[in-house]
Amino acid sequence: MSKARETREKILKQAAELFNQRGYSGSSISDIMRVTGLQKGGIYNHFKSKDELALEAFEFASNCVSKRYMEALKGKRNAIARLQAIITVFHSFVTDPPIGGGCPLLNTAIESDDAHPALREKTQQAMNSWRSLISRIIDKGITRGEIRPTVEADAIATIFISTLEGAMMMSKLYGDSIHINRAVAHLTEYIEQNLKQPNR
Repeated sequence: MSKARETREKILKQAAELFNQRGYSGSSISDIMRVTGLQKGGIYNHFKSKDELALEAFEFASNCVSKRYMEALKGKRNAIARLQAIITVFHSFVTDPPIGGGCPLLNTAIESDDAHPALREKTQQAMNSWRSLISRIIDKGITRGEIRPTVEADAIATIFISTLEGAMMMSKLYGDSIHINRAVAHLTEYIEQNLKQPNR
């Protein structure tokens, strides 16, 4: 990796953590200079503006999350095992987040709602990828007879994501992992009772 590429990656990683912890609006260019150890010119050599950096930093953070899911799904073909792996990975974010500050999807979705349309669009794209991943697993599971044919894939994706993200928000708010633990236990039971094809 070239020195310029290495510096750019370092800026992205540190800016991603800063934005994820303090928010885009709550992070100044001075804050970015502080965490990267670079002068303003050094940052703008790689990114045209704070907005461009924010978009690419979110993409960097989102990719860190996606890699965790892809690693967990390797070698798992059964749909039930794949859904359980997704829950396990998300649960691990409590003690071992892929990027400092918690789930970047949740944090950015809240902040970018009205104030930052470009960031909101990026967040929607990341959410669409997660929804699509869950839906594809369910659809394949139905085809293979592992999941009940009456299950609606996109509806389950909504339930999964809303339950996990909401529980993560509550655990962060209260500083208590009991909320995410309850959500994980509920979804694990829900998979067994409502999704899994009997006798499979």
